[in-house]
Amino acid sequence: MSPRQRKTANGGPSLSPSRSVESDSDRADEVRSVIASALQPSLEERDVVKVNNASVTEMKHACDDALKRFLSRPELFKQIYTHTDIRLALGWASVFVAAGTALYGYRVEFEKSKPGVWAGLILYILLTTIQTLYAYLIEGDIVFVGKRKTFAKRIVTERITLSSTSTPSTSKSPPAHALSVSYVRSTSGGKSLLGRGREKAERGYNTFFDENGVMDQEGFERWVAELVGRVMEEKGE
Repeated sequence: MSPRQRKTANGGPSLSPSRSVESDSDRADEVRSVIASALQPSLEERDVVKVNNASVTEMKHACDDALKRFLSRPELFKQIYTHTDIRLALGWASVFVAAGTALYGYRVEFEKSKPGVWAGLILYILLTTIQTLYAYLIEGDIVFVGKRKTFAKRIVTERITLSSTSTPSTSKSPPAHALSVSYVRSTSGGKSLLGRGREKAERGYNTFFDENGVMDQEGFERWVAELVGRVMEEKGE
């Protein structure tokens, strides 16, 4: 019998622990290779990102934009715009309803147009309310959703979601950028879970912005890459 196999109670072969360790090692090497490839210096000259470093909002938006640019690189993930598409669809629908209602009220006599105008007004309020609730309750702090597919004897789908917030400053620490990462790796159309992980981390904005408000984009990307690489290496539950 091969030293890598042993018999189970029903006589079937089972992988030994050494095979499992080897698989985990291969997975870790694969993740490190992907992250290292994404961190390779770009041949194109970067645009300087400069903000008002007294504004936490500006620094957060700059970090969120840098995160999207980094993670949407071809060797990493393809960005999914579902949340944006839904909010835009609801927004445009409310605009068309408002325009249609106004045009109807203009062309039809006031008394006759009342029911239609009221219906249009109620529909407009409903659509804008749904849009607001969707952005607040469902999309929340999510800034990036990405997916990628790889093929290694089977099609493997990886999905990653990142949310960001700003941690207020205290007497002992400056304001910080906080990231939350959720990762799922599956096959068979999501029916078979191969791995999942969650990580949280935060780093002071003064780590990424100098006294003039210029952003250290490479340093920020290394931090994001470290966090994403760690969550991608986690084993399935």
